[in-house]
Amino acid sequence: MEKNIIEDALSYVKELFEKEYSGHDYFHTLRVYKMATRLATSEGADIELVQLAALLHDVDDRKLSPETYENQDKARGFLAKHSFDQEKIEFICDIIRQVAFMANDSVVPSTIEGMCVQDADRLDAIGAIGVSRAFAYGGGHNRYMHNPDIKPNLNMTKDEYIKSNSTTVNHFYEKLFKLKGMMNTKTVIEIARMREDYMRDFLDEFMAEWEGER
Repeated sequence: MEKNIIEDALSYVKELFEKEYSGHDYFHTLRVYKMATRLATSEGADIELVQLAALLHDVDDRKLSPETYENQDKARGFLAKHSFDQEKIEFICDIIRQVAFMANDSVVPSTIEGMCVQDADRLDAIGAIGVSRAFAYGGGHNRYMHNPDIKPNLNMTKDEYIKSNSTTVNHFYEKLFKLKGMMNTKTVIEIARMREDYMRDFLDEFMAEWEGER
């Protein structure tokens, strides 16, 4: 492992996401990196591979870089530039490929390293930051905060999820409240429970204010 590759990856994603405001920004990547490192330490995973996969997990994201998404060109290019061997490049790209939530077609990672990165990414989608990211993304993509006439679709396929333009409140039911039960590592169970409790309290308050009850 090249000594400065982690520092270079941090600089790379900071520059790449400089103008990103949807919640998939540099600070999201940094939070995932820190949490994935914590999980890798607790779960006995390869820390350096987890850190690199966490740092690069969004560089070819379908929503942010659809032209590089299929082949993960940016992640591959970064790793190749640092003379990473092909086996490790494929290992990291497999982790990245397995991270995303795809409704009922979501993948359970095949390695403990992948589980750590997926759990860290999913944790950042729930709790106080998860609430903030959901509304930031929704507002940036012309979605209603809430529209009682639009009901959540709780059983979407991958294709339906990708094409969905539902409300932000529906997103809580279509994705966020499902994530606690989809975590992989023992370390995150209590963290996920506390974050989900916060979101449910938030949504209770939101709906009470929406209806003029308080």
